[in-house]
Amino acid sequence: MTVTATEFKTNFGKYLELIAHEDIFITRNGKTIAKVVNPQISAVDSLRGMLKDVPDDVDLDSLKEERLSKYENHG
Repeated sequence: MTVTATEFKTNFGKYLELIAHEDIFITRNGKTIAKVVNPQISAVDSLRGMLKDVPDDVDLDSLKEERLSKYENHG
């Protein structure tokens, strides 16, 4: 979700609740100045919301293994 700095400041409590479910990008003058994230949400969960066709069974360990295998095969 993207909100202006003024909106975020005015409705801080509302956005604290939303952070539990998604990252919040804060803008000022049309430019992103900050990203607020929930540290309890893994990077995989965060990416799953942004990318299409990411299987539900993908986890951080499987992504790491896949990346390492590609590196070993090309390195």
